[in-house]
Amino acid sequence: MKNPLVSIIMPAFNAENFIETAVASVISQTYSNWELFIVDDASTDTTFSKIETLAKQDPRIKIFRNQQNLGTGISRNKGIKAAQGDFIAFLDADDQWKPKKLEIQLRVMQQKDALVCFSSYLQIDEGGNSLNKIIEALPVLSYQKLLKSNYLGNLTGIYNVKKLGKIYAPEIRKRQDWALWLEAVKRSGRAMGIQQCLAKYRVRKGSISGDKPQMLKYNFYIYHKVLGYNFFKSSFCMLVFLKEHFFVKTKQVKKLK
Repeated sequence: MKNPLVSIIMPAFNAENFIETAVASVISQTYSNWELFIVDDASTDTTFSKIETLAKQDPRIKIFRNQQNLGTGISRNKGIKAAQGDFIAFLDADDQWKPKKLEIQLRVMQQKDALVCFSSYLQIDEGGNSLNKIIEALPVLSYQKLLKSNYLGNLTGIYNVKKLGKIYAPEIRKRQDWALWLEAVKRSGRAMGIQQCLAKYRVRKGSISGDKPQMLKYNFYIYHKVLGYNFFKSSFCMLVFLKEHFFVKTKQVKKLK
């Protein structure tokens, strides 16, 4: 494929302070053959009016609006269903891409014959300032490694739809991105990691990902309900996850000088 179409999926809920910056980071991509699906999850602020304005300015931006808050999983799936691209990528409404993100990943995927690709990313605070921490991507990510903990930053991930088919997320409010990438890597056999930092992840107070007890609950749900493991195997996987998360995965966090 010389100039494949990339479908970008962006769920949004009450993101009025960040949505324009997130969309601008897509528009500024050096690779221009993309379509962006923004799914507003019944925001109660000015998010929807802002994305309406953005869609009028660029025909590559398509918008949907949920009549009630349905959660990130359902919202992402609505975008995936509408996607026409050869590749699918994800960006949340409070995160950002660096300008060469798509260009670099598509080139690496073609050169390495990789069906799933992700990269390192920088953590920023709510004001967009660097927290001087980079989450470094593993060079190659296997299904078994991903099963131990989520090593694939959703804002950096991209997969080949033509080869793998469309992959949907479980319609749950948390950890659905991990389940989606587990399925993608299971189908592809591996994910190719790019050590270069290609995105910025915004760390927000009170975010879903910051609620650790709830995250652990949903981790167990992924093992038990989504993957179909019995209670004992799911419990064992949780122990492996805790060990991996606190003693192994921390090595991927690099502090900038």
